[in-house]
Amino acid sequence: MKLNYSGQEQVKAAPAVVWAFVQDPERVARCLPDVQEVTVQDATHMEATVQVGVGMVRGKFKFKIEVLPDEAAGRVNVNVRGGGLGSVVDLTAGANVLDNGDGTTTLDWTGEASMRGPVASVGGRMLDVQAKKLIEKTFENMGTAMSAAGGTLA
Repeated sequence: MKLNYSGQEQVKAAPAVVWAFVQDPERVARCLPDVQEVTVQDATHMEATVQVGVGMVRGKFKFKIEVLPDEAAGRVNVNVRGGGLGSVVDLTAGANVLDNGDGTTTLDWTGEASMRGPVASVGGRMLDVQAKKLIEKTFENMGTAMSAAGGTLA
């Protein structure tokens, strides 16, 4: 089952703060909803354990995450692969980082998810709503974290 999403997140921080944030894989991983554990492998790769619930299917899923910031292109891409409970999830998301010219930034994002196994069999509509919420909440969490950082990230 393939699902596609798009949206925008307004960030109350300058683009430089956004770029510093997306180049820190642990900070990005901590923005996943219901994240339980993060293990950073290098500057662009990490593993995360996330509590997932879709309908009656609930449990921990392990994901391998790759964050690919490309400041020159004005875009950050994220690849997520993994699963649990006999299900497999592949998610590709990305955001164009747009300078609003007033010290704020817009993340204009898109995402595509592919799922197989019990999670996909829960039902297309319920899965579609849950996946969209997960992507939206991740970008919302990133926006909140970057906005809280204000002008700098330590």
